[in-house]
Parts: sequence; structure tokens; C-alpha cells
Amino acid sequence: MKQLPLAIGAIGDGPEQSFASYLAGPNAAALAHLQGGGVQRAPVNYLWGASGAGKTHLLHALARQTRAQGRRSGWFEPAAPLPWTLDEAWSLLLIDDCQALDEARQHAAFALFVDAATHGIPLAAAGRVPPVDLPLREDLRTRLGWGPVFALQPLAEAEMRAALRREADRRGVFLSDEVMDYLLTRFERNLKPLMAQLDRLDRFSLANKRAITVPMLKLMLAEEGAP
Repeated sequence: MKQLPLAIGAIGDGPEQSFASYLAGPNAAALAHLQGGGVQRAPVNYLWGASGAGKTHLLHALARQTRAQGRRSGWFEPAAPLPWTLDEAWSLLLIDDCQALDEARQHAAFALFVDAATHGIPLAAAGRVPPVDLPLREDLRTRLGWGPVFALQPLAEAEMRAALRREADRRGVFLSDEVMDYLLTRFERNLKPLMAQLDRLDRFSLANKRAITVPMLKLMLAEEGAP
């Protein structure tokens, strides 16, 4: 009989979403700007890059930093239900996955932008493409490019290994070099799906009361299928 694993935070929702846990790699300038208070000195800040580059991680890190300072922030994304309204008590406005905003949410985001500017609340946003290439209404697209824009680059293999190792250590599991090699060979070399596989592995090993090994990884794929 399989043991049901204890509920653990999904990758991206746990305590690792902080500036301290972000592996900057080639994105040191973006990290320094966000962590050092650059967001408060510019009305708009925009991050762009491929999936897995760390955009959402950095936005959550900003929200975490804001809470730690005793202030509040507002978070919006394409899945957030309407209406979108601004709280004047916020110190920061965050919008993720800008490229996926539908027409109604583009209108809502523009209204938020105007209200935030009126009350002096800075905006940090992220998308997969630079502002000029966003498939959005022109007035919103141009405003997202008004401030600092950072292109986030994917991590090199050594940096991805370090990120996987650190997440495994945080979970209290041992990730051998053989398992790491298999993950990097078998799956896309993108941190987001690799972290998702580590999450699956952790849960599968708990359910089966077995250490994480390559045979166990193969068994998981045989039973649950590839992503």
C-alpha cells in the first residue's frame, strides 16, 4: 500500500521564492535593481524572457520583500478574476504574464496603471517578450516600456544543477549526480520543468517510501507517464 505524501508547497509557491534563493547567473543586474530598491525609484519596471527564466520568482520575491518591510502589494495575472481594483494602501503593483492578458484584462491593467501612477505606486510587470512585442493595446504596451526593462537569460547547465541541488536540499532529499544527469538528459533544459520533475520525484518517493534513484525515476515515468 502506498503512503500518501504530506502536502508540500508546489515549486514556485514555497519559501524558496525570495531574492536570497534566486540564482542570478547572467541576470545579476536585474536582481540588483529589484533587490536594491530600484523598483521604488521608477514608475514602471519590466522583466521579460522565456519560460523558466525566473520572472515570476522575482515578482514573488518583490512581494515577499514588500511584506517583510511591513507594506502591502497587489498581484494580478491573466487568470485573476475581474474586476481589478487598486488599493491606495498598496506600496507596489505586480502584473505577471502580460503577454496573455485578454482584451478585458488589458483594459483593467491600463486602468490599474493610471490609478497607480496617480497615487505614486510603482509597477513591476513581466512577460515572455519585450514591451514593444507584447500583443497588447498600444497605450498599455508603450507604458510598460517607460522604465527599466530587463531581459532575463536562462541559466547555464552548472547553474541549473546548483538550483536543483539547492531545492533538493531544502526538501531534505538527496539528489545524486546520476539522477541529475538523467533529468538533464531526459527533460528539457529549462529550470521550470526540471523543478516540476523534482517535485514529482519528491512526492513519488514519499508515496513509495523509496530514495530517489534513477530506477525509481524510470518507475515513476512508467507509472505516471512523461509530462
